[in-house]
Amino acid sequence: GEQTMVQLPTTEFDSTEGWGVYLLECADGSLYTGITNNFPRRLAQHQAGKASRYTRARLPVCPIYWEPAEDRPSASRRELAIKALPRQKKLALVQLLPNPV
Repeated sequence: GEQTMVQLPTTEFDSTEGWGVYLLECADGSLYTGITNNFPRRLAQHQAGKASRYTRARLPVCPIYWEPAEDRPSASRRELAIKALPRQKKLALVQLLPNPV
């Protein structure tokens, strides 16, 4: 099918230092939310099929969103909040659209 999103240049993710929440778009179009304190390494693990059973079955994955967090607990809280969002709200994050009220 058609890709729903434009792939961001990886340079956007070069400044991903410290803890944060990320979104990946999988080959089947589904979205994966996770946290890490080393995004380039984590992304490489995903692409190698070593990070998660979910993404391993849906390679390749494409990074579409990164949101920095203060520390691991705040990254975890934000991850849970994003995971609870419906797909359209997640895509709105990626496009940085104002959230529908």
